[in-house]
Amino acid sequence: MKNFVLIGAGGYIAPRHMKAVKDTGNKLLAAVDRHDSVGILDSYFPEADFFTEFERFDRHVEKLKRQGVHTDYVAVCSPNYLHDAHIRFGLRIGADVICEKPVVLNPWNIDALMEIEKETGRHVYTILQLRLHPAIIALREKIKSGPADKIYDIKLRYITSRGHWYHTSWKGDMQKSGGIATNIGVHFFDMLLWIFGDVKENTVHQHTTDTAAGSLKLENANVEWFLSIDADTLPEEARKEGKRTFRTLTIDGDAFEFSEGFTELHTRSYEEIIAGRGFPISETRKAIELVSGIRKSMGKNE
Repeated sequence: MKNFVLIGAGGYIAPRHMKAVKDTGNKLLAAVDRHDSVGILDSYFPEADFFTEFERFDRHVEKLKRQGVHTDYVAVCSPNYLHDAHIRFGLRIGADVICEKPVVLNPWNIDALMEIEKETGRHVYTILQLRLHPAIIALREKIKSGPADKIYDIKLRYITSRGHWYHTSWKGDMQKSGGIATNIGVHFFDMLLWIFGDVKENTVHQHTTDTAAGSLKLENANVEWFLSIDADTLPEEARKEGKRTFRTLTIDGDAFEFSEGFTELHTRSYEEIIAGRGFPISETRKAIELVSGIRKSMGKNE
């Protein structure tokens, strides 16, 4: 049994990490969040200690260490702009780290964290759950076994409606979230790079606080992408059905379906990490470079 602590227990994604810790037969020792709406802990680890001040959480983890209770993993579910600092905390207490997407906001943060990995002998892993989705694995195998020089025509459209709260929260702050392309798009970009190869050209066509669109030339694909948190951009049929999220990916005009099968992917990610097969931080570099480039282009277009 491995011992975990969790940073960012009050966030949207934290329950998936709690469930993954429990489903893999491990223990959550403690959690921290500046907000105390964390009753979800009762569903998974009611005995876990909880703190609203990071300093007290830090002290508690250190106390456990001195009592001979080692923290094996730190799960980081905090706001995007805090990932870098919280990963450093985990490495420096002698734990491996499992971090939500995006692992960091900038490519140079990866370089610094890899240096700390060397210094501490510990490792940073990230949740790249789309790489574990059966349909996406099958697609990658199909593309890799096809003609090496074929260029595929890809269209990605992802709309996940958000209310007024979004722009008041850290997610609506470009400096804290990285913007739409980073916050809601990085998983899709990682998936496309993993399947179709490296970026040759990156063009941003549109950017507002609610939408972003652009085109990519990859080694084996030309990609047109559109991302939005604006409900008004939902297709009419989706709105009629009362849906607030719409996702479509077409490859050479054919729809690629991968809507199902997401619920257990965090647990699968944890299983792989604990077994020593997790995705290291170096695997995130290409996608982080891409969204960082999109963000810089956005700034130029504003």
